[in-house]
This record gives sequence, structure tokens and C-alpha cells, in this order.
Amino acid sequence: MLKTTIIGATGYTGAELALMVTKHPELTLSGLYVSANSVDAGKLVSQVHGKLAGIVDDRIQPLVDVEKVANECDVVFLATAHEVSHDLAPVFLAQGCQVFDLSGAYRVKGDDFYTTYYGFEHQHAQWLDKAAYGLAEWNAADIQAAQLVAVPGCYPTASQLAIKPLVESTLIDTQVWPVINATSGVTGAGRKATTSNSFCEVSLQPYGLFTHRHQPEMATHLGCEVIFNPHLGNFKRGILATITMKLADGVKAEQVQQAFEVAYAEQPCVRIKGDTIPRIQDVENTPFCDIGWKVQGQHIIVVSAIDNLLKGASSQAMQCLNIKNQFSQLTSLV
Repeated sequence: MLKTTIIGATGYTGAELALMVTKHPELTLSGLYVSANSVDAGKLVSQVHGKLAGIVDDRIQPLVDVEKVANECDVVFLATAHEVSHDLAPVFLAQGCQVFDLSGAYRVKGDDFYTTYYGFEHQHAQWLDKAAYGLAEWNAADIQAAQLVAVPGCYPTASQLAIKPLVESTLIDTQVWPVINATSGVTGAGRKATTSNSFCEVSLQPYGLFTHRHQPEMATHLGCEVIFNPHLGNFKRGILATITMKLADGVKAEQVQQAFEVAYAEQPCVRIKGDTIPRIQDVENTPFCDIGWKVQGQHIIVVSAIDNLLKGASSQAMQCLNIKNQFSQLTSLV
């Protein structure tokens, strides 16, 4: 049994991870932690997240002695802010732990990426170089070999799973940048309430146009530039990404179908819908990404849907753990 710790246990993704770890036959929950000054320290996790009552009733502990915690676990999930993950990951890695980081702290290799898009200077280039990008369907070999897995966020997961089969098969004209219009539920903004993400204040609108940090992340891992237009929707959970692309000269609809089928034939967390357009309600509370598309002439519109808290965060992190340790990918996910 792998002793598994969750840092940032009271957030939405932390709660989902606690449930998955408890259900996993190869894992045992060794600790739930929050920052030492958190108001949730000392509470039962089921007091904070009522759906865990009778399932996960462990007490949330303040993270004080990081090295001691690292010595007492085999695996750690970091459901923490980017700067916090940046500082914590090397401590757990030094103790031999498998680290699955759900923040953006180790996702992109680049000299000025973190100063430009995250507002801090990265101090751990050696781990940044060694980290595997945890897009589970595409990077299994890297995930198996890495001690540190940087799990993509919800927007990059939904978008890249829809675009990558066409890029890898050279079926799109990458001189015409794919345009991603993606809408997330308000849980994507986290549990801490602000006026901008208060449910009563949210009105469907785009944000971060031309400046969102996920644009360069996706461009780096896709190998082509994209235009990314994120939107905040007035619903709780889920992401729907609608992506418009230009097909390369001579590409037929049958080639598109084949590219998606070949890419995901052995991938249990991706469901190919063909010309049936996905809906958020079909993926809520599931670890699946549903992908459908329409082709007209030289243009294709691909639509993908995921649960932002699961396939966009916690279940993908668990999927990466399963790949890393050669467990069935769907273990504890369904």
C-alpha cells in the first residue's frame, strides 16, 4: 500500500482526491494538510465537505514540519497554489516521494515563462527539467519514468485532447491558429469566494484575452500556436471547449475520424462521439473527456467536454498515479 498525503485538502480538488485515495485498493490515506494559518486546520474534512461524511472523516492537519510529513508518505498530491507547490515539491522529491502537482509550477520549461505569467522566478530548474507533463493520454511513458508529474489544468486538458490528434497526424493547417472558445463553471476559480466568482455575480463573459497563462502552456505542448478565449459561466462544474481549425489541403472527414479513433482507441478516459456534439451534463462527476466534431469543407469544429474538477484536475492526477505505478487507469475513478 502506498501511503498517500494530500496538501491543500480542503479545496474542491483536494476533497475529490481524498475520496479517490480512500476508494483506491493500492493506496492508504496518510494525511490531509492545509497551511498552518488556515481556518480549516483541526476540522474533520467531512465538516468542510459534507459529501465525505461517513466515507472520509480524517482530521485536517496544519502543515508545519514539511520534512516530517515527507518522511511519512510515499506519494503526495499538491493541490496548492503555484508558489506553494514550487517550494514544497523539492522537499518531497528529496525524500523519494512520488509528487503529483496540480498547480502550474512545473508545467512549462522556459527561461521567462514563470516571471511573465506567474509573477515569480523559478528556483528549481533541475526539477522543472525532470518533470513529466501529465496529459495522461499522450505522455504515459514520461509519466512512468518521472518522480514529479505536473498535472495539466482543466482548460489545457479539454483543449489539447481535442486538438492533439489532428496536430500529430498533420491534418490541420497550423499557419491558421486554432481558436479555442472554452467555458468553465465557477468551481474552476477555486473555493475561496470573491466578488468576481460569486455565483450571484457571475455573468457569462470572456476574460484574460491574449494574456491567459494557459495559452503559452498549450502552444508549448501542442507544438503550434493557438488563440485561447476562456469564459466563466454561471454553473458549478464542467468545461466545454469549442475549437475552430482549418484542415490541411486535401484532408477528408474520414481521415479526421481515423485520427481520433487511432489516438484514443486504448484510452479509457476519452470517449469519441463523432458527429454527436458533447454536453457538460454527460461528463459531470465522471473522469471522462467526450469529443465530437463537425467538418465542412476545409474547416473543422471540435467540441470537448470534461468535469473541470475531475478530468481537469483530481481524476487526471489519479490517472497519472495509476499509470506511474502500472495500476489500471480507471482504478478508483469509476
